[in-house]
Amino acid sequence: MFKLEQDIDFKCVKNLLINIAEEIMRQKDYLTTLDAACGDGDFGVGMYIGFKKAKESIEQYKGNDVGILLEQVGNAIISSVGGASGPLFGTFFIEAGNVVKGKNKINLNDIAAMFEAALQRICQIGGAKPGDKTLVDSLEPAVKELQKAVKEGSTLMDAFERAARAAKKGAEFTKDLVAKQGKARYLGQETLGHQDPGATAIYLIFNTISVAYRLCF
Repeated sequence: MFKLEQDIDFKCVKNLLINIAEEIMRQKDYLTTLDAACGDGDFGVGMYIGFKKAKESIEQYKGNDVGILLEQVGNAIISSVGGASGPLFGTFFIEAGNVVKGKNKINLNDIAAMFEAALQRICQIGGAKPGDKTLVDSLEPAVKELQKAVKEGSTLMDAFERAARAAKKGAEFTKDLVAKQGKARYLGQETLGHQDPGATAIYLIFNTISVAYRLCF
């Protein structure tokens, strides 16, 4: 793969994760409204609780290993969020962390590999694929954009912006899909016209990375 010179140091990664947690917490009501249309209506509350615990784990971590920090974030989410959301979003961070264990800084090559690993593992444990109206529908296009950015030698700023745009487009596209996973699948055609909350949360994560990365400098 093309080797990029840009690196994100541990302090920046930590700040990005704190910003992600705070944004998910801020969007509790929005995510709850989305989930109420086709689910139990508890997704926003669950994400709020999970990312509040995640933020606490970030602030308490005293080391400088990016992989371990991500693992702690994932474990905090899994331990505090019930249903399928906890394991899926927890796995998102844990698998990303496994790719960069032992590193105190990461580059775009690492980041693309991190989210690719997260995508593959989530598909494996959840059984979802693109088009099923799940978080995969925003995560997969974001990963593809990051991989393209690596091949093209893009800057981190450009790569993050592209990934955020792709995730947004993917999340919005779920309005045109019929749910094939989770409890929403039992509603069938009634899920048309409603944006998936999990895909939306993934978009919020990538958008926050894109916006907050500028604050690292």
